[in-house]
Amino acid sequence: MATCIPREKSSREAKDTLRVLFVASECAPYAKTGGLGDVVAGLSKTLQQLGHDVRVLIPLYSLIDRTKYGLKPTTSACVHMGGSVEHWVGLQEARLDDAVPVWFLDYDAYFGRPGIYDGPFGHYQDNAYRFALLSKAALQVCKDQQWIPHVMHVHDWPGALVPVFLKTWERILSPLSNTASVMTIHNVGYPGVYHAGVLPYCGIGWEYFTRELFEDHGKANLLKAGIQFADALTTVSPTHAKEILDPVGGMGMAPYLNNRRADFFGILNGVDYSHWNPETDHHLPARYSAEDISGKAICKRALQEHFHLETTDKLPVFGIVSRFAHQKGFGLLREALPRALNSMLMQLVVLGNGDRDTENFFRWLQSAYPGRVGAHIGFSAEASHLIEAGSDFLLMPSLYEPCGLNQIYSLKYGTLPVVRATGGLDDTVQNYNEATGDGTGFKFWEPSSRALHYCIGWAVSTWFDRQQHIVKLRQRAMSQDFSWSKSAGQYIDVYQHALRKKQAATLG
Repeated sequence: MATCIPREKSSREAKDTLRVLFVASECAPYAKTGGLGDVVAGLSKTLQQLGHDVRVLIPLYSLIDRTKYGLKPTTSACVHMGGSVEHWVGLQEARLDDAVPVWFLDYDAYFGRPGIYDGPFGHYQDNAYRFALLSKAALQVCKDQQWIPHVMHVHDWPGALVPVFLKTWERILSPLSNTASVMTIHNVGYPGVYHAGVLPYCGIGWEYFTRELFEDHGKANLLKAGIQFADALTTVSPTHAKEILDPVGGMGMAPYLNNRRADFFGILNGVDYSHWNPETDHHLPARYSAEDISGKAICKRALQEHFHLETTDKLPVFGIVSRFAHQKGFGLLREALPRALNSMLMQLVVLGNGDRDTENFFRWLQSAYPGRVGAHIGFSAEASHLIEAGSDFLLMPSLYEPCGLNQIYSLKYGTLPVVRATGGLDDTVQNYNEATGDGTGFKFWEPSSRALHYCIGWAVSTWFDRQQHIVKLRQRAMSQDFSWSKSAGQYIDVYQHALRKKQAATLG
Protein backbone atom coordinates (compact mmCIF):
# COMPACT_ATOMS: atom_id res chain seq x y z
CA MET A 1 0.00 0.00 0.00
CA ALA A 2 1.34 3.42 -0.96
CA THR A 3 1.76 6.12 1.63
CA CYS A 4 0.34 9.59 1.08
CA ILE A 5 2.98 12.26 0.61
CA PRO A 6 3.30 14.67 3.57
CA ARG A 7 1.46 17.84 2.75
CA GLU A 8 3.60 20.39 0.95
CA LYS A 9 2.55 22.78 -1.77
CA SER A 10 2.69 20.63 -4.86
CA SER A 11 3.50 22.07 -8.25
CA ARG A 12 -0.02 21.56 -9.63
CA GLU A 13 -1.68 22.80 -6.44
CA ALA A 14 0.45 25.93 -6.50
CA LYS A 15 -0.15 26.73 -10.19
CA ASP A 16 -3.28 25.03 -11.49
CA THR A 17 -6.90 24.53 -10.67
CA LEU A 18 -7.98 20.91 -10.91
CA ARG A 19 -11.31 20.06 -12.47
CA VAL A 20 -12.78 17.10 -10.59
CA LEU A 21 -16.05 15.30 -11.23
CA PHE A 22 -17.47 13.14 -8.44
CA VAL A 23 -19.60 10.27 -9.77
CA ALA A 24 -21.57 8.63 -6.96
CA SER A 25 -24.83 7.00 -6.05
CA GLU A 26 -25.31 9.26 -3.02
CA CYS A 27 -24.69 12.84 -1.95
CA ALA A 28 -26.04 14.39 1.24
CA PRO A 29 -28.51 15.91 1.78
CA TYR A 30 -30.20 14.86 -1.45
CA ALA A 31 -29.85 11.06 -1.16
CA LYS A 32 -27.94 9.04 1.41
CA THR A 33 -28.05 5.71 3.18
CA GLY A 34 -24.85 6.11 5.19
CA GLY A 35 -21.45 7.76 5.27
CA LEU A 36 -20.90 7.73 1.49
CA GLY A 37 -23.33 10.61 0.98
CA ASP A 38 -21.65 12.68 3.69
CA VAL A 39 -18.18 12.05 2.23
CA VAL A 40 -19.18 13.11 -1.29
CA ALA A 41 -20.72 16.32 0.05
CA GLY A 42 -17.99 17.19 2.54
CA LEU A 43 -14.98 16.45 0.34
CA SER A 44 -16.38 18.17 -2.74
CA LYS A 45 -17.13 21.35 -0.77
CA THR A 46 -13.67 21.41 0.80
CA LEU A 47 -11.91 20.89 -2.52
CA GLN A 48 -13.86 23.80 -3.95
CA GLN A 49 -12.91 25.94 -0.96
CA LEU A 50 -9.27 25.10 -1.74
CA GLY A 51 -9.75 26.63 -5.18
CA HIS A 52 -10.56 23.64 -7.37
CA ASP A 53 -13.42 23.33 -9.87
CA VAL A 54 -15.56 20.47 -8.52
CA ARG A 55 -18.88 19.07 -9.67
CA VAL A 56 -20.96 16.10 -8.55
CA LEU A 57 -23.12 13.75 -10.62
CA ILE A 58 -25.75 11.54 -8.96
CA PRO A 59 -29.00 9.99 -10.17
CA LEU A 60 -32.24 11.92 -9.81
CA TYR A 61 -34.12 9.50 -7.56
CA SER A 62 -37.81 10.05 -6.98
CA LEU A 63 -37.09 10.50 -3.27
CA ILE A 64 -35.19 13.74 -3.97
CA ASP A 65 -37.35 16.78 -3.25
CA ARG A 66 -36.84 18.88 -6.36
CA THR A 67 -38.61 21.94 -4.95
CA LYS A 68 -36.89 21.90 -1.57
CA TYR A 69 -33.42 21.75 -3.11
CA GLY A 70 -34.12 24.08 -6.00
CA LEU A 71 -33.39 21.70 -8.87
CA LYS A 72 -33.55 23.27 -12.32
CA PRO A 73 -33.62 21.41 -15.66
CA THR A 74 -30.61 22.31 -17.78
CA THR A 75 -30.21 20.04 -20.82
CA SER A 76 -30.60 16.54 -22.21
CA ALA A 77 -28.06 14.06 -23.54
CA CYS A 78 -27.99 10.95 -25.68
CA VAL A 79 -26.03 8.22 -23.92
CA HIS A 80 -24.74 5.44 -26.18
CA MET A 81 -24.45 2.06 -24.56
CA GLY A 82 -23.52 -1.24 -26.24
CA GLY A 83 -24.70 -2.15 -29.72
CA SER A 84 -27.45 0.18 -30.86
CA VAL A 85 -28.76 0.94 -27.37
CA GLU A 86 -29.28 4.65 -26.72
CA HIS A 87 -30.87 6.40 -23.78
CA TRP A 88 -32.03 10.01 -23.85
CA VAL A 89 -31.53 11.39 -20.37
CA GLY A 90 -32.27 14.71 -18.76
CA LEU A 91 -29.96 16.75 -16.58
CA GLN A 92 -31.01 18.93 -13.68
CA GLU A 93 -28.77 21.07 -11.48
CA ALA A 94 -28.63 22.47 -7.96
CA ARG A 95 -25.97 24.00 -5.74
CA LEU A 96 -24.75 22.11 -2.71
CA ASP A 97 -24.75 24.66 0.13
CA ASP A 98 -24.98 27.36 -2.56
CA ALA A 99 -21.51 26.35 -3.70
CA VAL A 100 -20.74 23.07 -5.50
CA PRO A 101 -22.72 22.40 -8.71
CA VAL A 102 -24.56 19.08 -8.48
CA TRP A 103 -25.83 17.42 -11.66
CA PHE A 104 -28.80 15.07 -11.35
CA LEU A 105 -29.20 12.40 -14.04
CA ASP A 106 -32.90 12.28 -14.91
CA TYR A 107 -33.95 8.88 -16.29
CA ASP A 108 -37.19 7.83 -14.70
CA ALA A 109 -37.19 4.22 -15.96
CA TYR A 110 -34.10 3.51 -13.86
CA PHE A 111 -34.21 6.05 -11.03
CA GLY A 112 -37.86 6.97 -10.54
CA ARG A 113 -38.22 4.49 -7.69
CA PRO A 114 -38.71 4.80 -3.93
CA GLY A 115 -35.27 3.41 -3.04
CA ILE A 116 -31.67 4.00 -4.03
CA TYR A 117 -30.53 0.39 -4.29
CA ASP A 118 -33.52 -1.65 -3.20
CA GLY A 119 -37.26 -1.71 -2.73
CA PRO A 120 -39.77 -3.70 -0.67
CA PHE A 121 -38.61 -6.99 -2.19
CA GLY A 122 -34.86 -6.54 -1.98
CA HIS A 123 -32.20 -5.22 -4.34
CA TYR A 124 -33.38 -3.98 -7.71
CA GLN A 125 -32.49 -6.70 -10.19
CA ASP A 126 -31.29 -4.19 -12.80
CA ASN A 127 -28.89 -2.31 -10.50
CA ALA A 128 -25.91 -3.08 -12.74
CA TYR A 129 -27.73 -1.54 -15.72
CA ARG A 130 -28.90 1.49 -13.71
CA PHE A 131 -25.45 2.45 -12.53
CA ALA A 132 -23.78 1.50 -15.81
CA LEU A 133 -25.95 4.21 -17.33
CA LEU A 134 -24.85 6.66 -14.62
CA SER A 135 -21.20 5.86 -15.37
CA LYS A 136 -21.52 6.20 -19.13
CA ALA A 137 -23.63 9.34 -18.79
CA ALA A 138 -20.85 10.93 -16.72
CA LEU A 139 -18.61 10.83 -19.76
CA GLN A 140 -21.24 12.04 -22.20
CA VAL A 141 -22.40 14.93 -20.02
CA CYS A 142 -18.84 16.24 -19.61
CA LYS A 143 -18.31 16.20 -23.37
CA ASP A 144 -21.66 17.83 -24.08
CA GLN A 145 -21.06 20.52 -21.46
CA GLN A 146 -17.52 21.06 -22.79
CA TRP A 147 -16.28 20.73 -19.23
CA ILE A 148 -13.49 18.18 -19.30
CA PRO A 149 -12.30 17.09 -15.85
CA HIS A 150 -8.70 16.34 -15.05
CA VAL A 151 -9.95 13.60 -12.70
CA MET A 152 -13.14 11.60 -12.36
CA HIS A 153 -13.43 10.55 -8.72
CA VAL A 154 -15.82 7.61 -8.48
CA HIS A 155 -17.23 5.91 -5.42
CA ASP A 156 -17.80 2.19 -4.79
CA TRP A 157 -19.23 -0.24 -7.31
CA PRO A 158 -21.94 2.12 -8.68
CA GLY A 159 -19.20 4.29 -10.20
CA ALA A 160 -16.70 1.54 -10.92
CA LEU A 161 -17.45 1.37 -14.64
CA VAL A 162 -16.23 4.95 -15.18
CA PRO A 163 -12.53 3.89 -15.12
CA VAL A 164 -13.41 1.01 -17.46
CA PHE A 165 -15.13 3.31 -19.95
CA LEU A 166 -12.26 5.80 -19.82
CA LYS A 167 -9.79 3.10 -20.86
CA THR A 168 -11.97 1.34 -23.41
CA TRP A 169 -14.44 3.77 -25.02
CA GLU A 170 -12.43 6.96 -24.48
CA ARG A 171 -8.81 5.90 -24.78
CA ILE A 172 -7.93 7.67 -28.07
CA LEU A 173 -9.19 10.68 -30.07
CA SER A 174 -11.50 11.75 -27.26
CA PRO A 175 -11.65 14.94 -25.16
CA LEU A 176 -11.50 12.57 -22.16
CA SER A 177 -8.45 10.61 -23.28
CA ASN A 178 -6.27 12.43 -20.75
CA THR A 179 -8.79 12.30 -17.88
CA ALA A 180 -7.55 10.18 -14.97
CA SER A 181 -9.73 8.13 -12.64
CA VAL A 182 -9.61 7.67 -8.89
CA MET A 183 -11.89 5.14 -7.21
CA THR A 184 -12.68 5.24 -3.50
CA ILE A 185 -13.76 1.98 -1.88
CA HIS A 186 -16.09 2.87 0.97
CA ASN A 187 -17.16 -0.71 1.70
CA VAL A 188 -15.39 -3.65 0.10
CA GLY A 189 -18.15 -5.91 1.42
CA TYR A 190 -20.47 -4.64 -1.34
CA PRO A 191 -18.63 -5.39 -4.62
CA GLY A 192 -21.54 -5.16 -7.04
CA VAL A 193 -21.67 -8.70 -8.47
CA TYR A 194 -24.32 -9.07 -11.16
CA HIS A 195 -25.29 -11.09 -14.23
CA ALA A 196 -22.60 -10.97 -16.89
CA GLY A 197 -25.19 -9.80 -19.42
CA VAL A 198 -24.43 -6.25 -18.30
CA LEU A 199 -21.20 -6.34 -20.34
CA PRO A 200 -22.87 -6.33 -23.81
CA TYR A 201 -25.21 -3.61 -22.56
CA CYS A 202 -22.13 -1.56 -21.65
CA GLY A 203 -20.41 -2.27 -24.95
CA ILE A 204 -17.62 -4.10 -23.14
CA GLY A 205 -16.24 -7.07 -25.07
CA TRP A 206 -16.11 -10.59 -23.71
CA GLU A 207 -12.30 -10.44 -23.87
CA TYR A 208 -12.58 -8.45 -20.63
CA PHE A 209 -14.58 -11.19 -18.93
CA THR A 210 -11.54 -12.76 -17.28
CA ARG A 211 -10.68 -13.66 -13.71
CA GLU A 212 -8.30 -10.68 -13.51
CA LEU A 213 -10.91 -8.16 -14.69
CA PHE A 214 -14.66 -8.79 -14.49
CA GLU A 215 -15.30 -12.51 -14.01
CA ASP A 216 -16.38 -13.69 -10.56
CA HIS A 217 -17.86 -17.21 -10.44
CA GLY A 218 -19.58 -16.67 -13.76
CA LYS A 219 -20.87 -13.19 -12.90
CA ALA A 220 -19.54 -9.68 -13.45
CA ASN A 221 -17.84 -8.07 -10.44
CA LEU A 222 -17.97 -4.32 -11.04
CA LEU A 223 -15.78 -3.33 -8.09
CA LYS A 224 -13.04 -5.73 -9.16
CA ALA A 225 -13.03 -4.24 -12.64
CA GLY A 226 -12.80 -0.75 -11.18
CA ILE A 227 -9.84 -1.82 -9.05
CA GLN A 228 -8.03 -3.03 -12.16
CA PHE A 229 -8.84 -0.06 -14.42
CA ALA A 230 -8.65 2.96 -12.08
CA ASP A 231 -5.47 5.02 -12.18
CA ALA A 232 -5.46 5.29 -8.39
CA LEU A 233 -7.42 3.73 -5.54
CA THR A 234 -8.28 4.89 -2.06
CA THR A 235 -10.18 3.65 0.93
CA VAL A 236 -11.44 5.63 3.85
CA SER A 237 -8.93 5.06 6.64
CA PRO A 238 -5.27 3.98 6.91
CA THR A 239 -6.03 0.97 9.12
CA HIS A 240 -8.80 -0.29 6.84
CA ALA A 241 -6.43 0.01 3.88
CA LYS A 242 -4.13 -2.48 5.61
CA GLU A 243 -7.03 -4.73 6.65
CA ILE A 244 -8.41 -5.21 3.14
CA LEU A 245 -5.03 -6.27 1.79
CA ASP A 246 -5.49 -9.35 3.98
CA PRO A 247 -7.53 -12.27 2.58
CA VAL A 248 -10.10 -12.09 5.41
CA GLY A 249 -10.54 -8.32 5.40
CA GLY A 250 -10.42 -8.07 1.62
CA MET A 251 -13.49 -10.27 1.12
CA GLY A 252 -12.19 -11.64 -2.16
CA MET A 253 -10.62 -8.39 -3.37
CA ALA A 254 -7.29 -8.73 -1.52
CA PRO A 255 -5.31 -10.29 -4.44
CA TYR A 256 -6.37 -7.52 -6.81
CA LEU A 257 -5.73 -4.76 -4.29
CA ASN A 258 -2.29 -6.21 -3.54
CA ASN A 259 -1.54 -6.05 -7.25
CA ARG A 260 -2.28 -2.31 -7.07
CA ARG A 261 -0.42 -1.54 -3.83
CA ALA A 262 1.66 1.21 -5.42
CA ASP A 263 -1.53 3.04 -6.42
CA PHE A 264 -3.58 2.35 -3.27
CA PHE A 265 -3.94 4.91 -0.47
CA GLY A 266 -5.74 4.95 2.88
CA ILE A 267 -7.13 8.42 3.65
CA LEU A 268 -9.22 9.04 6.72
CA ASN A 269 -12.64 10.55 6.10
CA GLY A 270 -13.22 14.03 7.39
CA VAL A 271 -16.46 15.43 8.73
CA ASP A 272 -18.39 18.56 7.90
CA TYR A 273 -18.38 20.61 11.09
CA SER A 274 -20.78 23.12 9.55
CA HIS A 275 -23.43 20.42 10.06
CA TRP A 276 -22.00 18.57 13.07
CA ASN A 277 -20.98 21.02 15.77
CA PRO A 278 -22.72 21.44 19.15
CA GLU A 279 -21.88 25.15 19.13
CA THR A 280 -24.04 25.79 16.05
CA ASP A 281 -26.35 22.76 15.75
CA HIS A 282 -29.90 24.05 15.14
CA HIS A 283 -31.39 20.61 15.94
CA LEU A 284 -30.48 20.93 19.63
CA PRO A 285 -32.50 22.45 22.49
CA ALA A 286 -29.28 23.96 23.83
CA ARG A 287 -25.87 24.57 22.31
CA TYR A 288 -22.58 24.07 24.05
CA SER A 289 -18.81 23.95 23.61
CA ALA A 290 -15.75 22.48 25.27
CA GLU A 291 -15.40 25.75 27.18
CA ASP A 292 -19.01 25.71 28.40
CA ILE A 293 -20.50 22.20 28.32
CA SER A 294 -23.55 23.01 30.45
CA GLY A 295 -25.89 22.73 27.46
CA LYS A 296 -25.09 19.02 27.16
CA ALA A 297 -27.12 18.31 30.33
CA ILE A 298 -30.11 20.08 28.76
CA CYS A 299 -29.72 17.95 25.62
CA LYS A 300 -29.54 14.80 27.77
CA ARG A 301 -32.80 15.63 29.49
CA ALA A 302 -34.45 16.40 26.15
CA LEU A 303 -33.17 13.07 24.80
CA GLN A 304 -34.59 11.18 27.77
CA GLU A 305 -37.95 12.90 27.35
CA HIS A 306 -38.00 12.25 23.61
CA PHE A 307 -37.45 8.52 24.14
CA HIS A 308 -39.67 8.31 27.25
CA LEU A 309 -36.83 7.43 29.61
CA GLU A 310 -36.55 8.33 33.26
CA THR A 311 -35.19 11.88 33.36
CA THR A 312 -32.10 11.72 35.53
CA ASP A 313 -28.54 12.95 35.29
CA LYS A 314 -27.30 10.11 37.49
CA LEU A 315 -27.45 7.27 34.93
CA PRO A 316 -25.26 7.17 31.83
CA VAL A 317 -27.08 7.11 28.50
CA PHE A 318 -25.66 4.91 25.73
CA GLY A 319 -26.66 5.84 22.18
CA ILE A 320 -26.79 3.88 18.92
CA VAL A 321 -27.26 5.51 15.49
CA SER A 322 -26.77 3.01 12.71
CA ARG A 323 -28.02 0.87 9.88
CA PHE A 324 -29.07 -2.47 11.32
CA ALA A 325 -26.56 -4.59 9.40
CA HIS A 326 -24.47 -7.57 10.46
CA GLN A 327 -21.29 -5.61 9.72
CA LYS A 328 -22.18 -3.11 12.45
CA GLY A 329 -21.95 -5.72 15.20
CA PHE A 330 -25.64 -6.09 15.96
CA GLY A 331 -25.18 -9.80 16.58
CA LEU A 332 -22.88 -8.83 19.46
CA LEU A 333 -25.32 -6.21 20.71
CA ARG A 334 -28.26 -8.59 20.71
CA GLU A 335 -26.36 -10.88 23.09
CA ALA A 336 -24.62 -8.25 25.22
CA LEU A 337 -27.32 -5.64 25.83
CA PRO A 338 -29.85 -7.68 27.86
CA ARG A 339 -27.03 -8.91 30.07
CA ALA A 340 -25.69 -5.37 30.50
CA LEU A 341 -29.12 -3.91 31.27
CA ASN A 342 -29.71 -6.64 33.84
CA SER A 343 -26.43 -6.05 35.65
CA MET A 344 -25.62 -2.36 35.16
CA LEU A 345 -27.23 0.99 35.93
CA MET A 346 -27.57 2.50 32.45
CA GLN A 347 -30.01 3.72 29.82
CA LEU A 348 -30.06 3.08 26.07
CA VAL A 349 -31.46 4.94 23.05
CA VAL A 350 -31.46 3.49 19.54
CA LEU A 351 -32.06 5.03 16.11
CA GLY A 352 -31.89 2.96 12.94
CA ASN A 353 -33.46 0.36 10.70
CA GLY A 354 -32.52 -2.47 8.38
CA ASP A 355 -32.44 -6.12 9.37
CA ARG A 356 -35.97 -7.05 10.46
CA ASP A 357 -34.88 -9.36 13.28
CA THR A 358 -32.77 -6.56 14.73
CA GLU A 359 -35.66 -4.11 14.43
CA ASN A 360 -37.86 -6.54 16.34
CA PHE A 361 -35.14 -7.09 18.93
CA PHE A 362 -35.05 -3.40 19.79
CA ARG A 363 -38.82 -3.21 19.88
CA TRP A 364 -38.74 -6.06 22.39
CA LEU A 365 -35.89 -4.49 24.36
CA GLN A 366 -37.84 -1.25 24.71
CA SER A 367 -40.89 -3.10 26.05
CA ALA A 368 -38.77 -5.28 28.36
CA TYR A 369 -36.97 -2.30 29.95
CA PRO A 370 -39.52 0.57 30.06
CA GLY A 371 -38.01 3.86 31.13
CA ARG A 372 -34.51 2.56 30.46
CA VAL A 373 -34.56 1.75 26.72
CA GLY A 374 -36.00 3.85 23.90
CA ALA A 375 -36.00 2.88 20.22
CA HIS A 376 -36.90 4.73 17.04
CA ILE A 377 -37.09 2.28 14.12
CA GLY A 378 -36.43 4.43 11.08
CA PHE A 379 -34.39 7.55 10.51
CA SER A 380 -34.70 11.11 11.76
CA ALA A 381 -32.04 13.79 11.29
CA GLU A 382 -33.28 15.61 14.38
CA ALA A 383 -33.13 12.46 16.52
CA SER A 384 -29.66 11.56 15.27
CA HIS A 385 -28.30 14.96 16.32
CA LEU A 386 -30.08 14.76 19.67
CA ILE A 387 -28.60 11.31 20.35
CA GLU A 388 -25.09 12.55 19.53
CA ALA A 389 -25.51 15.49 21.90
CA GLY A 390 -27.58 13.99 24.71
CA SER A 391 -25.88 10.62 25.12
CA ASP A 392 -22.92 10.05 27.39
CA PHE A 393 -21.52 7.14 25.35
CA LEU A 394 -21.96 5.96 21.75
CA LEU A 395 -21.91 2.23 20.92
CA MET A 396 -20.17 1.11 17.69
CA PRO A 397 -19.08 -2.55 18.04
CA SER A 398 -18.52 -3.08 14.30
CA LEU A 399 -17.11 -6.34 13.00
CA TYR A 400 -15.40 -4.18 10.41
CA GLU A 401 -15.67 -0.45 9.84
CA PRO A 402 -13.91 1.18 6.87
CA CYS A 403 -14.02 4.57 8.59
CA GLY A 404 -17.22 5.36 10.45
CA LEU A 405 -18.49 8.88 10.97
CA ASN A 406 -20.76 8.67 14.01
CA GLN A 407 -17.83 8.11 16.35
CA ILE A 408 -16.21 11.26 14.96
CA TYR A 409 -19.42 13.23 15.37
CA SER A 410 -19.75 11.97 18.94
CA LEU A 411 -16.23 13.13 19.81
CA LYS A 412 -17.15 16.67 18.83
CA TYR A 413 -20.28 16.45 20.99
CA GLY A 414 -18.41 15.15 24.05
CA THR A 415 -20.09 11.75 23.75
CA LEU A 416 -17.49 9.07 24.36
CA PRO A 417 -17.33 6.25 21.78
CA VAL A 418 -17.35 2.60 22.87
CA VAL A 419 -15.92 0.85 19.82
CA ARG A 420 -14.28 -2.28 18.52
CA ALA A 421 -10.73 -1.44 17.45
CA THR A 422 -11.07 -1.97 13.72
CA GLY A 423 -10.58 0.22 10.64
CA GLY A 424 -11.38 3.87 11.12
CA LEU A 425 -12.70 3.27 14.63
CA ASP A 426 -9.18 2.32 15.68
CA ASP A 427 -7.71 5.31 13.83
CA THR A 428 -10.02 7.93 15.35
CA VAL A 429 -10.59 6.82 18.96
CA GLN A 430 -7.81 6.96 21.56
CA ASN A 431 -8.29 4.27 24.19
CA TYR A 432 -8.95 5.37 27.76
CA ASN A 433 -5.97 5.12 30.10
CA GLU A 434 -7.42 4.38 33.53
CA ALA A 435 -4.19 5.41 35.27
CA THR A 436 -3.99 8.90 33.77
CA GLY A 437 -7.49 9.64 32.47
CA ASP A 438 -6.11 10.22 28.97
CA GLY A 439 -7.95 9.09 25.84
CA THR A 440 -11.15 9.87 23.97
CA GLY A 441 -13.15 6.64 24.30
CA PHE A 442 -13.23 2.94 25.12
CA LYS A 443 -11.96 0.15 22.84
CA PHE A 444 -12.20 -3.61 22.74
CA TRP A 445 -10.57 -5.95 20.23
CA GLU A 446 -12.14 -9.41 20.30
CA PRO A 447 -15.32 -9.58 18.14
CA SER A 448 -17.41 -11.22 20.85
CA SER A 449 -20.41 -10.29 22.98
CA ARG A 450 -18.33 -11.04 26.06
CA ALA A 451 -15.70 -8.45 25.11
CA LEU A 452 -18.40 -5.91 24.27
CA HIS A 453 -20.14 -6.53 27.62
CA TYR A 454 -16.92 -5.94 29.52
CA CYS A 455 -16.21 -2.75 27.57
CA ILE A 456 -19.69 -1.39 28.34
CA GLY A 457 -19.03 -2.27 31.98
CA TRP A 458 -15.70 -0.43 31.84
CA ALA A 459 -17.47 2.70 30.61
CA VAL A 460 -20.20 2.39 33.26
CA SER A 461 -17.69 1.90 36.08
CA THR A 462 -15.75 4.94 34.88
CA TRP A 463 -18.99 6.95 34.94
CA PHE A 464 -19.71 6.06 38.56
CA ASP A 465 -16.21 5.67 40.00
CA ARG A 466 -14.00 8.12 38.07
CA GLN A 467 -16.27 10.98 37.06
CA GLN A 468 -13.26 13.32 36.94
CA HIS A 469 -11.92 11.15 34.12
CA ILE A 470 -15.21 11.46 32.24
CA VAL A 471 -14.75 15.24 32.34
CA LYS A 472 -11.16 14.91 31.10
CA LEU A 473 -12.11 12.45 28.35
CA ARG A 474 -14.85 14.77 27.13
CA GLN A 475 -12.55 17.76 27.00
CA ARG A 476 -9.96 15.81 25.03
CA ALA A 477 -12.61 14.32 22.71
CA MET A 478 -14.10 17.72 21.90
CA SER A 479 -10.66 19.13 21.07
CA GLN A 480 -10.07 16.60 18.27
CA ASP A 481 -10.10 17.97 14.73
CA PHE A 482 -11.28 15.71 11.91
CA SER A 483 -12.24 18.45 9.48
CA TRP A 484 -11.87 17.75 5.76
CA SER A 485 -8.96 20.12 5.11
CA LYS A 486 -6.15 17.64 5.86
CA SER A 487 -7.81 14.73 4.06
CA ALA A 488 -8.68 16.91 1.06
CA GLY A 489 -5.02 17.81 0.73
CA GLN A 490 -4.15 14.11 0.65
CA TYR A 491 -6.77 13.55 -2.06
CA ILE A 492 -5.13 16.27 -4.16
CA ASP A 493 -1.88 14.30 -3.90
CA VAL A 494 -3.71 11.16 -5.06
CA TYR A 495 -5.26 13.05 -8.00
CA GLN A 496 -1.77 14.14 -9.03
CA HIS A 497 -0.51 10.57 -8.69
CA ALA A 498 -3.34 9.40 -10.95
CA LEU A 499 -2.59 12.11 -13.51
CA ARG A 500 1.09 11.19 -13.61
CA LYS A 501 0.17 7.53 -14.09
CA LYS A 502 -2.29 8.42 -16.84
CA GLN A 503 0.27 10.59 -18.60
CA ALA A 504 2.95 7.91 -18.37
CA ALA A 505 0.55 5.33 -19.83
CA THR A 506 -0.38 7.70 -22.67
CA LEU A 507 3.24 8.44 -23.52
CA GLY A 508 4.08 4.74 -23.24
